[in-house]
Amino acid sequence: MTADTAAADRAARRRFMAELWGVMRANRGRVAVSIVLLLAAKVATVAVPLLLKRIIDAFSQATLPALLPWYLLAGYALLRFASTLFNEWRDLLFARVTLSTVSAYARRTFAHLHALGPRFHARRQVGSLLPDIDRGTSGIAYLLGVGLFTIVPTLVEIGLVLSVMLRRYPAGYAAIIVATFLLYSGFTLVFTARRVIYQRRVNKLDSRAKGQLADSLLNYDTVKYFTNEGYEAAKFAATMDRWRDAGVGNQRALFLLHVGQSGVIALGVAAIMMLAGQDVMAGRMRVGDLVLINAYALQVCLPLNALGFVYRESRDAWVNAERLFALLGEQPEMPEVPGQPALVPGAGEVVFEHVGFDYEPGRTALDDVSLRIPPGTTLAVVGRSGSGKSTLARLLLRFYDPDRGRILIDGQDIRHCSPVSVRRAIGVVPQDAALFNDTVASNIGYAREGAGRDEIVAAARAAQLHDAIAALPDGYDSPVGERGVNFSGGERQRIGIARAILKQPIILVFDEATSALDAVSEHAIVKELERLSERRTTLVIAHRLSTIVHAHAIIVMDRGRIVEQGTHEELLRRNGVYARLWLLQKKTPGEPGV
Repeated sequence: MTADTAAADRAARRRFMAELWGVMRANRGRVAVSIVLLLAAKVATVAVPLLLKRIIDAFSQATLPALLPWYLLAGYALLRFASTLFNEWRDLLFARVTLSTVSAYARRTFAHLHALGPRFHARRQVGSLLPDIDRGTSGIAYLLGVGLFTIVPTLVEIGLVLSVMLRRYPAGYAAIIVATFLLYSGFTLVFTARRVIYQRRVNKLDSRAKGQLADSLLNYDTVKYFTNEGYEAAKFAATMDRWRDAGVGNQRALFLLHVGQSGVIALGVAAIMMLAGQDVMAGRMRVGDLVLINAYALQVCLPLNALGFVYRESRDAWVNAERLFALLGEQPEMPEVPGQPALVPGAGEVVFEHVGFDYEPGRTALDDVSLRIPPGTTLAVVGRSGSGKSTLARLLLRFYDPDRGRILIDGQDIRHCSPVSVRRAIGVVPQDAALFNDTVASNIGYAREGAGRDEIVAAARAAQLHDAIAALPDGYDSPVGERGVNFSGGERQRIGIARAILKQPIILVFDEATSALDAVSEHAIVKELERLSERRTTLVIAHRLSTIVHAHAIIVMDRGRIVEQGTHEELLRRNGVYARLWLLQKKTPGEPGV
């Protein structure tokens, strides 16, 4: 581990401990009662061997007692029951704290992932992200319970045992216990630190394998098209082989750790029992004392072994939580700034003023772009792939902010408006409408929270989709399947259009909304898009020029700049880039060359 990595790890650990301390303070009532129950349970546990010694001494006398010491026997049973009762009561009381904390972290992570920008989601892999989140929340739950209810009570129990041993017996017994504790702790710290390397590798390969599995299944059709089932299986098998080897190395390190810990405990127990045996043989102690010392030796060594297990598991839990904290450390590109004013919707005028944007240094997407879309008009954007068409929509939606220039909606610089308010004013019909694995009604109603069934049906009618839905066995309650597989491309697109209708935005963006459709579906949907865009400000990003001939204005982009603009007829008369693209598409219908 490098110095920088170690420093980052320490900083993350301090932040996590601060957050856990915040959880404790917020639940201080339950924590305080839980600690009282914890201490009561440990006092009962430590008192059990003392009472057992008295019982053995009473029955070991040359003359048996006249009356059965029922109060000692009953007290012994009650103390054992009390120890279990207090521990279970404590767990029940603290369960709400642990579960609430895990729930809060899960909700926080979920919200944070949605707050992150396109750059993060372009490189993330859902299949590997989900196990990271699952392991992370489980790790947090473990660390929260462990710190308070395993490490602390174990130390309390060892302290109580040592105090009893020092008060009743020679210092040699306590010295053996302390020496065993120190040797055990040192061995555990060193070997657990070595094992963490293997655990990190196992987690990384596990996430990679789940990512490959999800990616391959999501692209099931592509695998079948190219008959690459064997290739996918071999690639997954190679990752699983590496995971297996890392797991074996991890288990080998765990074997050494367990055997070493057990060896240290065995040495400690052997030493203390040999010393006790000598004292009994010499008449310095009674048989009850031997039983008491044996019970305390086990009572210290067993929690000590549990402490070693807890330390190992805590390190594993911390490794599991690392990725979750790394996710929470990702900075949103367009964060909601408290107090930032909301966009005030107006007529829907859109203006780009000398806008420039770079996805990364040296990769210019837009260069000095200026355009205006008057309220209620349609502007179409065409150009070759990579010319910057879709970047215009991303900037308008505030997925990114321009590096140069500004974008205005109704005279308001959207950089100074909250991203949520900007997106609420804009409706988008994308190239492929993404559907949730839910009902048709839920997918249409997703556009506006709280929309009634009548409004959803009206939106479906406007999108020319109602008849198709009504013909389904369950109508609007029919499931669409994962990613909408139960519906055709045209039907999915109409659901996207119905969403835009239901949202009732002042600005519409059609992002290559028909490029994936056949000619018949395209013709029907273009008519619906034209109806939808009536009296609305509309930005159309198109591959097929035939779909935008009736736009009020058309701009042609090339390498991030506007090279031509005008109406369809004006651009054809100019005989420039647009005219050549039009001629090319007329010669090769459907050619996605623009």
